[in-house]
Amino acid sequence: MGFKCGIVGLPNVGKSTLFNALTAAGAEVANYPFCTIEPNIGVVEVPDARLDKIAAIIRPKKVTPTVMEFVDIAGLVKNASKGEGLGNQFLSHIRRVDAIAHVVRCFENENVSHVEGSINPKRDIETINIELILADLATVERRIEKLGRLAKVGEKTAKKAMPVLLALKEILEQGERVGIHLDRFDQEALQLIKELQLLTTKPVMYVANTDEAGIQQDNPYVAQVKEIAQREGAKVVKICAKIEAEVQELEPEERAEFLEALGLKEPGLHQFIREGYALLQLITFFTAGENEVRAWTIKRGTKAPQAAGKVHSDMERGFIRVEVTKYEDLMREGSLHACKEKGLVRIEGKDYVIQDGDILYFRFNV
Repeated sequence: MGFKCGIVGLPNVGKSTLFNALTAAGAEVANYPFCTIEPNIGVVEVPDARLDKIAAIIRPKKVTPTVMEFVDIAGLVKNASKGEGLGNQFLSHIRRVDAIAHVVRCFENENVSHVEGSINPKRDIETINIELILADLATVERRIEKLGRLAKVGEKTAKKAMPVLLALKEILEQGERVGIHLDRFDQEALQLIKELQLLTTKPVMYVANTDEAGIQQDNPYVAQVKEIAQREGAKVVKICAKIEAEVQELEPEERAEFLEALGLKEPGLHQFIREGYALLQLITFFTAGENEVRAWTIKRGTKAPQAAGKVHSDMERGFIRVEVTKYEDLMREGSLHACKEKGLVRIEGKDYVIQDGDILYFRFNV
C-alpha cells in the first residue's frame, strides 16, 4: 500500500465529516477550529466493478479489493507558515502525503461557523495555496543561502543547483505552485526538486463540499471552484459530505433507494476515491485463482518484476515471466481456459509494463 492522499482545507469545511464517511473510522467532528489535531488515517477500499465481474467468472473462495490511505489533516488558517494555528505541525503532515484533496466549503449554514466569517471559495483556496507557497519559499531560500556559499567557492554540485533554486524562487514569488511548472525542468533538476519535498509539487484535487441542492445543480460557489481548477489543470469532485455520512449509516439494501431518491447512481465517495486514485497515477492489476481473486495497486509505468514484488518479495527476486490476460478478453470469452485456447494469454518478460486491468499469473523460482 503506502499511497496516501491528504484531506486538507480550512477549519469547519467538512474534512472530518468526509473522512468519517470514507472510512467509518469515527474521527471526531465538532463546530470549532482545530478539532482535528493529530491526523486521522483511514484505509479505504477502492471501488472497482471489474473485481466483482472477474470473481463472478472465477468463483474464488475469497475476494480482496485494493486499498489506499486517506489522511485527515488539521484545518489550516492564514499565516500558518508563520506558526499561526497549528502552523508547522500542519505543514509537516502535508509533507508525508503523496497527493492533496483540498476540501472547499460551498454551502451556507448559519449553524456551522466559518473561520473567516463568510463563504468565499476563491478566498479560501487562495488562503491555503498562499500558505503552502510561503512554506516552500522559505524552504527554497534556506537552500539558496546554504548552497550560495558553496557555489561562490566553486563547488560543482552547488553551482549546478543554484539556477534551479533561483527558478523555483521566482515561481513561488509570483504566487504560483511549483507543480504546474514542472515541465520546465530536466530530469536532473526534477531530482533536486523531489529532494526538497516541496508542498506545492504535490498533485491537487479540489473537493467542492456542497449541500443537497448543490448536488443536483452547481451553485455559484461550486462554479468558483471549477473555474480555479480549470485554470490550474486540477480535478474537481462535487460532494455533499453530510449526505455521504448519512448514506454510510444506512443498511446496504437501503442505500440504493436513498441515492435514487436523490437522483444519484452511486455514492459521491466512489468518484472521490477513484479520482484520488487517478491523482496519484495509480493503476490496478488482478490476480485470479480458485482461492482468491484480488486487486493490487501499483504506480503507472511499473514493470512486471516490481508488480510481482507487490504480491510477494520472492516473486520479484525469482521472477521468470508473467502470463497476461486482458480483462476485456476474459469478459468476452467467459473463462481463463477459453482465453488460453484462443491464444489470448500472452507471455511477457522483465521489460513488460503492466497495464490497468491486466490479469496476471507470475512464474518465479527461488
